[in-house]
Amino acid sequence: MTAFQTVHAFSGFSVDDVDAARAFYGETLGLDVTTNAMGFLDIHLPSGGSILVYAKPNHTPASFTILNFPVDDVDAAVDELNARGVVTKIYSDPDFGTDERGIARGGGRGPDIAWFTDPAGNVLSVLAAG
Repeated sequence: MTAFQTVHAFSGFSVDDVDAARAFYGETLGLDVTTNAMGFLDIHLPSGGSILVYAKPNHTPASFTILNFPVDDVDAAVDELNARGVVTKIYSDPDFGTDERGIARGGGRGPDIAWFTDPAGNVLSVLAAG
C-alpha cells in the first residue's frame, strides 16, 4: 500500500463569512452543506465529492472560477438563479463577453456559460453540459 492516496481527495476554498456561505450554498443553491468539527463547511456534491469551505480573515476572492455547474439549459439555469436572487456577471471582453443576461455564447469557442459570485466574491458558473 502506498502512503499517498487519492481516494478521498477534496477541494477547498476560503470565504470571509462562513454563515453567509452556509446560507448561499445550502439555501440559495440547494446544496447539502454541513458544519464539520473544526467549524468549517463541507459541501457534499450529489456525485459523491466534497468541498471544504473555510473562513479566512484576510480572504481575497479567487481570480478564477472555483466551482462549475454543468446544466442542460444555461438560459433556464440563469432564469432560475435570478429568481433565487443570484445576479450573473456581465463581462464586456470583446473576444468572449456576455450578453445582457450574463451569458457568454460559446459559438464554437466553448460551451455557453454564465458566471456569478458567492457572498465572498468567489466566481462560480453554470455551463452547457456535454
